[in-house]
Amino acid sequence: MDAAEAFRGRPGLVLLESARPGRTGRWSYLAADPLAVLDSPAEGGDPFAESRALLRRLDAPDGGPGVADVPFAPPFSGGLAGYLAYDLGRRFERMPALARVDQHLPLLRLALHDWVLAWDRRRGEAWLGARAVDGDRARLGRRVADVVGQVEALARGDVSPASAGGAAGPPAAEMPAAFVSGTSHAGWLAGVEAVRAAIGRGEIYQANLSRRLEARFAGDPWPLFRRLRTGDPALFAGYLDMGASPATGVPRALLSASPEPFLAITGDGIVSTDPIKGTRPRGRTREEDRALARELLASGKDQAENVMIVDVLRNDLGRVCVPGTVRVPRLLRLERTAAVQHLVTTVSGRLRPGLDPFDLLAASFPGGSITGAPKIRAMEVIEGLEPVRRGPYSGAMAWIGPDGRMGSSILIRTFVADGGRLTLHVGGGITWRSDPQAEWDETVAKARGPLSSIGAVEVTA
Repeated sequence: MDAAEAFRGRPGLVLLESARPGRTGRWSYLAADPLAVLDSPAEGGDPFAESRALLRRLDAPDGGPGVADVPFAPPFSGGLAGYLAYDLGRRFERMPALARVDQHLPLLRLALHDWVLAWDRRRGEAWLGARAVDGDRARLGRRVADVVGQVEALARGDVSPASAGGAAGPPAAEMPAAFVSGTSHAGWLAGVEAVRAAIGRGEIYQANLSRRLEARFAGDPWPLFRRLRTGDPALFAGYLDMGASPATGVPRALLSASPEPFLAITGDGIVSTDPIKGTRPRGRTREEDRALARELLASGKDQAENVMIVDVLRNDLGRVCVPGTVRVPRLLRLERTAAVQHLVTTVSGRLRPGLDPFDLLAASFPGGSITGAPKIRAMEVIEGLEPVRRGPYSGAMAWIGPDGRMGSSILIRTFVADGGRLTLHVGGGITWRSDPQAEWDETVAKARGPLSSIGAVEVTA
């Protein structure tokens, strides 16, 4: 985090990291001061056409020795980094427009980074990867020298993280303390029953219903992210600076502590995704914690919820993977965060030759775990029940390299600092066997971890 502190005053800071060692928690990445930023795709046509063009501006390796030649080098050493909003899915499927739009953030924000600092947790090593953009190696040399100088100064203690990154953050009085749900308790119970009614009519098998919590906040988001990362450590932590709101001048940022990977592509074209379905809170004692875990592992409702989404993702991957390669190597394993425990499954396949990360995203976005089954009809049901558009929530935070590798996480457990307020969505998968009150309690449990980490609580309006 010291390196991130040193660069936080630079525009477009992005930090993608694993906040704890684990299954896919080897690498953390830091970049800032991008050379180009794509804010929302042009109307009509392929929404990823401009993203592909932006990525092609990175120079190909020149054949000399470098990061790509080292077998234990970081998977990401320059390329695109940013987020895709849930509502980008409207560019792939025809959807009704019923929910209110009140977050004026781009559907897609991808920045082109010519340098990336990478930290290898397994080997305890730091890397600096760099690739020229538009063939300008002189510019790259100057920028790399600047980054190296900043890191060396920090290592020597010549510059403190606070002075390098700007102000230490807003005073405690500006920290949000109370979040209010935009959906009432009664409204949530009615929404769950509406999903169950759609299931009873045979329209869907499952839908992921969410509600949004909101607080006034006009301060620096970075100190909140530090608290979130420490207080609610998850498999994927991420911070994305989006600059000041054009309307208010207040900082905008994404602050994520997501437990859920979305899509990953390795150097040999292996695709994987790890949907989460089935949740219980952590116990107050070791015995209670184990009892809740046993209850989750034995729950037919939660197992069915998970397997339904696995089928959706197998279908999504099957659209772009080599026939016969889509598999489920791990089914219904238990994973824990500080506040909750989940059932997680892995689905994998091999990407067809000639396809790229954007083809995979077009076939799979938004993720099945935060939509439902069948996906399109579930999204239509969600649109009719949730009062506001989701925005970044349940979209993805991602990095994409020019060699076809990609890493991404589902934007859950994620705060959005949006020009004067801070929002947090929580939700869960609704099936025929869902109990409305139990589903409400699950959302309360999911909110507790991120809220408590920043010293806030949910209050009744």
